[in-house]
Amino acid sequence: MPVHAFIFPGQGSQAPGMGRDLAEAFAAAREVFQEVDDTLGQKLSKLMFEGPPEELTLTENAQPALMAHSIAVLRVLEAEGGFKLADRAVVVAGHSLGEYSALAAAGSFSLADAARLLKLRGQSMQKAVPAGEGAMAALLGCELPLAIEICAAAAEAPEGGQEVIDPANDNGGGQVVVSGAKAAVLRACEISKTRGVKRAMMLPVSAPFHCRLMAPAAAAMEEALGRTPPKSPLVPLVANVSAAKVTDPAEITRLLIEQVTGTVRWRECVMAMTALGVDSFLELGSGKVLTGIAKRLSPDAAAASAATPADIEAILKTL
Repeated sequence: MPVHAFIFPGQGSQAPGMGRDLAEAFAAAREVFQEVDDTLGQKLSKLMFEGPPEELTLTENAQPALMAHSIAVLRVLEAEGGFKLADRAVVVAGHSLGEYSALAAAGSFSLADAARLLKLRGQSMQKAVPAGEGAMAALLGCELPLAIEICAAAAEAPEGGQEVIDPANDNGGGQVVVSGAKAAVLRACEISKTRGVKRAMMLPVSAPFHCRLMAPAAAAMEEALGRTPPKSPLVPLVANVSAAKVTDPAEITRLLIEQVTGTVRWRECVMAMTALGVDSFLELGSGKVLTGIAKRLSPDAAAASAATPADIEAILKTL
C-alpha cells in the first residue's frame, strides 16, 4: 500500500476560477466556501471564482483563499471516498501559508480559525514593510549554501552598513528564493551573475516574505496564536522551519511564529517525508508547484495534485 503525505500549496498558486467547478459539483465544497465567507464577512468565494486577479492576489485575500480551496478539495475527497485524512495520510505539510491548510486538514485548527488567522497573517505581512521597500528574487541553479553566501555579500550596502536579505525558500532542484530590502535583493541578483547562478529573477510580490523584516508580522501572529492555539494534529506535521515532524501544540505554535521570518526549508521537508517512508505525495488545492518539486526531489515516489472534480476522481482510484 502507498504511504501518503498530503501537502498544501503556498502563495502564488492562486488564480481566478479556483474552486468554482468544485463548488458547482459538490455540496461539501460549497459548505467550506460558505463557512469561510461567513467567518471573514466577505464574499471571498466570489473573488476566488471570478477575480479580478489583482484583488485575489492581495496577500490578505490569497492566503485564506488558498486554504479554503485546499480544505474544500479534502472535504470532497473524504466525502466521496468515505474516509478521513488520518486513515490515508501518515504526515501533512504545507508551503508557507499552506502550513495552516495542513493543520486545518489535520484538525489542529477549525476551518473558521484557520481563515481568521490567515486573513490576519496576510494583513500583518503586508503592513510590516512599506510598499516598494522590500523585494524577493528567485535564484535558479543555486543551492542553499551558495544563496547564504550571496545574501551575506548583498547585505553590504555601498554607502556602508548592512541591509536585510535572507534566504526565504529553499525549494530544491536548484531554486532558492531570497527576500529583504529591495536594494539588497537587487544587489543579490547582480552578485549571482558572478557566482555561477544560472538566472536571478525578481518576483512580482507585494512584500518581502520570510525574512527578518517580517518581525512585526511575527509579533502579530504570536498574539493571535496565543488567543487561538492549535490542538494536537491527527497526524504529524512536517514543519517548514525545522523540516521535522511535530505534534506538540506548543511546539507547533512556536514554529508557526518563527516561520513568518524564517526560511521555508521545503527541500528538506520533502526529504524528511521520504525518510519517514512516504512514497506518495498528494497536493490538495490550487496549482501543481509542490507536485513538480516532489517529482524532482523524490523521483521514485508518486506525486499527484487535486484541484478539480476530474482530479478528485483520478486520485480516489489511488486511495
